[in-house]
Amino acid sequence: MVSPIDGEKLIRDIKLSTVVPACITGEDKAHEFTDMDLAMKLHYITTVHFFGGDAAEGLSIQDLKTPMFQWLQHYYPICGRIRRRDGDCGGGGRPFVKCNDSGVRIVEAKCDKTVAEWLAVVGGGDRHRLLVYHQRLLARDFGFTPLVFLQLTKFKCGGLSVGMRWAHVLGDAFSASECINTWGKIMANPKAPRQFLDAPNVIHRFDTSSPPSFCRSVKLLDPLGDNWLTPNNFKMQMHTFHITEKQINNMLSGQNKNKYNKVKPFELISAIVWKSMAKIRGNNNNKIITVCKKRDFDHASLEFELSGNTHQAIGIVEAPTTSLIVESAFLEIAKMIGEKFVDETNMIAKRMEGENGNADFLVYGSNLTFVDLEEVNLWGLKLKGKGPVFADLSIGGVGDEGAVVVVRNGGGKIVNVILPDDQLEHLKNELRVESKQHHFPSMTGVQIMVYP
Repeated sequence: MVSPIDGEKLIRDIKLSTVVPACITGEDKAHEFTDMDLAMKLHYITTVHFFGGDAAEGLSIQDLKTPMFQWLQHYYPICGRIRRRDGDCGGGGRPFVKCNDSGVRIVEAKCDKTVAEWLAVVGGGDRHRLLVYHQRLLARDFGFTPLVFLQLTKFKCGGLSVGMRWAHVLGDAFSASECINTWGKIMANPKAPRQFLDAPNVIHRFDTSSPPSFCRSVKLLDPLGDNWLTPNNFKMQMHTFHITEKQINNMLSGQNKNKYNKVKPFELISAIVWKSMAKIRGNNNNKIITVCKKRDFDHASLEFELSGNTHQAIGIVEAPTTSLIVESAFLEIAKMIGEKFVDETNMIAKRMEGENGNADFLVYGSNLTFVDLEEVNLWGLKLKGKGPVFADLSIGGVGDEGAVVVVRNGGGKIVNVILPDDQLEHLKNELRVESKQHHFPSMTGVQIMVYP
């Protein structure tokens, strides 16, 4: 694997620019955050799409940027900057987006590797770090910081990667993915009629009739003010596993079909990691996990709508004791994850509402957190009618307890594990042991499967 220092040398000729909406949005336009939006404000979503030379051939940077003007005319709130209701970025008023057309930051870069070489050599580590711009976060000068960054990296083979960093306060991964996919649709057919966003001050609200009792799926932090940056006590690292459809089927085969027929791959993957981490940490704090997944009743169309953090349910699964997790079979744990999920989304929104949007919550990494993003339309971005050869999605701003993100990759799954670096090494070792004892394929070897 390429070291971080060597990896940095692979990316060169970095240029920054800004793209704004095609038309002036108008004066005094504002996008109001919901309570759930503000509960997610310390977190980020990153996506990376790799395209082969056949998809990117002949596309100049200008060809890629020109459709953005029309794209951002639809999604103009993402071009704004954060303000507070008292008009002072350093004050205590409720945050909102002033739709002032400040724009999305575009990063252009070049790489001396081919796409295939990059995926084979660099693909095992935190590949987002080099292909997604991370130098400006919503900390300190957040009133001047773009909410969305797009990095366009051209490879030696003519291929291209599109890396996006999206502030989670704008919306969940379902919203972020649909937004970037719309850019591709406009690039393919700029003259097609489009449905514009509704007035951005129309707020999606959750039913907050549930009492704001103690929410165990999130962690309330000491006030951070305008420094929207997760306070970590450890250095966090990400490692990527790929599990094929065949491997998943093998893990489920030969089991009691009646008892475990409703177990989903996400639940099985979560069970394997939860059990391993409970053995590594060895304390009773690991009897509760946070689970984030698509809301069961969510059937709303995402197209041309900045829908915010409305599609994801957040809750907990609690085991009687940590020792029960250590001693139970994987499928029993997976079954419990599916059946014992307690949705706390409404309670989180209610707590944030009571704080006028100014409480600082940690969601990802409050407990060991499992995030099911299999239904995100990650593969919907197309260039010249061709989809990506590889795509991935992860989250940033994860707290010390760590997070596991599961996304779809063809028939298989990509599993991005974010943990303190020493615990990550222990997890790899534990998974090697478990794979030998229980005869399921090891998740320790990184496999990047490229799909057409």
